[in-house]
Amino acid sequence: MQEIALSKWQSLLVQFAVDSTISKQIFFELIFAYSSPYRYYHNLVHIQQVLEIIEKMRSHSQNFPALQFATWFHDIIYDPKAKDNEEKSAAKATKVLTNLGIPSSTVATICQLILTTKSHQISADSDIDSQIFLDADLSILGASQAEYQVYAKSIRKEYAWLSEPEYRTGRLQVLDKFCQRKRIYYTQQMFDALELQARQNMQEEIKFLTAINDIKI
Repeated sequence: MQEIALSKWQSLLVQFAVDSTISKQIFFELIFAYSSPYRYYHNLVHIQQVLEIIEKMRSHSQNFPALQFATWFHDIIYDPKAKDNEEKSAAKATKVLTNLGIPSSTVATICQLILTTKSHQISADSDIDSQIFLDADLSILGASQAEYQVYAKSIRKEYAWLSEPEYRTGRLQVLDKFCQRKRIYYTQQMFDALELQARQNMQEEIKFLTAINDIKI
């Protein structure tokens, strides 16, 4: 998987005439960050999955390189205890990409995309790239039941520092917010493909979490 990821990364950087040696150096820095032992879900597998989803939506994108960069950097900084991971990830992206000579307008777009993952909500008239990016980032919600269960367990591991009651209460709040949305996926393609499964998966997790201790949302 790492070889495929490197190939995709280098193909992206060559568009901006970035030296291949420097390109590799940054790539391995990204790999190091996403390989931290406490990253059970927000790791390279997640990045690869998002890259695959946006690739399928490429023909609809307005700035595909920005989407790719945003995918690589959106979880570069990840601390489950922090509330500013998105801001720090955007700042990291700005520093690295500016040093690489990526145009400032592209960097600004990348940062805007990264920051949308804080709330996973955008206005209905937001640009298509924001819609594609958020849909790709949340694609795991509409995965098969088995894949979703692996995801849910991985998220629990990332929040291992929370007690069971604390985790269940917080997780139920997150799930309820998504379930209350008119639609989880913005693009019609992702809505048609994953919306129903995503809602079924989350409802099953809600049932599981509430059944343990009869926790109310």
